[in-house]
Formats: sequence, C-alpha cells, structure tokens
Amino acid sequence: MKKDRLLVVDGMALLFRAFFATAVRKQFMVNSKGIPTNAVQGYLRHFLTALEAIRPSHIVVSWDMGSKTFRNELFQDYKSNREAPPAELIPQFDLAKEVTDCFNIPNIGIPGYEADDCIGTLCNQFKGNTAITVLTGDRDLLQILDEDVHVWILQKGIGNYSKYTTSRFFEDYQLKPEQLVDVKALMGDSSDGYPGVKGIGEKTAMKLIREYGNVETMLDHLHRLTPGQRNKIEQDKEMMYLSRDLARIDCQAPVTIDLKHAVWAGVPQTAFEMVQELELKTVYRQLQLLEKEMDADPFAEWEATR
Repeated sequence: MKKDRLLVVDGMALLFRAFFATAVRKQFMVNSKGIPTNAVQGYLRHFLTALEAIRPSHIVVSWDMGSKTFRNELFQDYKSNREAPPAELIPQFDLAKEVTDCFNIPNIGIPGYEADDCIGTLCNQFKGNTAITVLTGDRDLLQILDEDVHVWILQKGIGNYSKYTTSRFFEDYQLKPEQLVDVKALMGDSSDGYPGVKGIGEKTAMKLIREYGNVETMLDHLHRLTPGQRNKIEQDKEMMYLSRDLARIDCQAPVTIDLKHAVWAGVPQTAFEMVQELELKTVYRQLQLLEKEMDADPFAEWEATR
C-alpha cells in the first residue's frame, strides 16, 4: 500500500523569491485595481509547477507570522540586519494567503515561531506514515531531512530544484542532516544576524564537525585543535551554543493539522475565479493545463527520486 504524499510549501520563501526576481526591473505587475501582483504570480507559478511534478495527495502552506519570534528573546539582534519589506510586497503577503485559501489549501503559521518551525513540526508528526516533500528556498530546512522527508530547494527559474534526500546530503557534505546545526554553531549565519564563533568560517566548521560529530565532542578534544582555533572557540563558547539554539528548527512547535483538511482533490473553481479576478493570465493558463493532467500517476516522481 502506497503512503499518502504530503507537499509542504514554504510560502514566504516562494513569495520573496518571486518578488525579487522581478522587482529588480520594477516589474511589479500592477493590475487594473492598482494591486501589485508580481510576487503572488511568481509564488503560484513556483507552487503549481512543483505540484505538477510531485503530484501530492495532501498539501499545506506554511508562513511566518510577524518579524519577532522566540529567537529574538534568545538573541536581540536575530535578523535585525534585514531591511523592511518593499512597499509593493507588503499587500501581497495577505493576498498570497487569500489565494491559497481559494485553492482549498490550509495556511499554517503561529505567532512567535517561524515557518521553518511549523514545517519541521508537521514533518516530525507525519513522517513514517507519509511521504513528504518540502518545497523551499531556505537551505536551513535541510536539517530536517529524513528517509520520508525530501527537501526541494528552488533554483533560478521556474521548475528547477536541487532535490535533497539524506543520501544526497551526505554525498554533498559528508555530514548527517542534523549536524547542520553544529556547523552553524561554529560558522554562524550572516543572513540571520548571529555570528557563531568569530574567525571560524564554513570550511573550518564543516571540517571540525566531520571529525568530531558535534560541538560537545569537539570541546572534549580542544587540545587537538590548532592554538588559533582553540582560542577562538574558548572565547566565543557561549555564542557558539546560542548560535546552535538559533539555528535549530523547533520540531515541537504548538501546531498540528488533520490531514483530511489538506487533501488535494484538484483545482477548485474558486481558484480559477480568484486568479481571473487578479488578472493573472499566465497562471490561469497554467491552471487549465494542470487540470487536464491530473490523471498522471501521483507517485511516479517520488519513486523516481528515492
């Protein structure tokens, strides 16, 4: 008996990627009502193209619910280096969720937690009984890879992905997915604004975790490290542990969903109506094509990537 197949979409990652792919040339696609729609159109094109490839039985979309999370309580400067969203993007946050509703797909998000935490928690709840594909542009989600959890990272263009399994991750990094948080503990993450250990970069961090497995074992063998590495780690030990806490996805967030509410039964009429109302002609044509192709084997792509 084949497992249910769940597609978990990182909505914010898709929306931001879609917006900035066109905003560089000021292509905001303002419709006749004066509403910018470039991010929503790109989000839908990314999502629908992946849906066609994956053929899920169930779908959920996860969102950030505000700029502050429990990580800001741990570290005040967490993500403080990020600029405010452009004015043309702000109205498209709620619009993207409204469009998702019109597809009869649940929007998931919890104040105080990131979309990544919701995604990790749902994957943790359903893996074992469900084959899960996470669609995102965020490589941090690679830490939740599992035998039943694949992560597709968006690449440039529509329909291009770097498809990760646990074996692919090990081939690329010679690490287990869960060791990514120990690497981040040492190297930090400039995009999220936490430093890790000053002077320890990605190459050194990976080398140390490959050799020792985690930061605790590394600390037990500090005498084997070079004097420079040892001094840096001893001076920034507290920040190293804090950086690991910031990097680790919380897979016990207070979120759950009954999968029967996430069943994908095809493109509903409400989706066609909403897309037409927003004047997204390219997406409308894509919906028409998708509707015609719903007879394809829904498990073919998953079996091909295992």
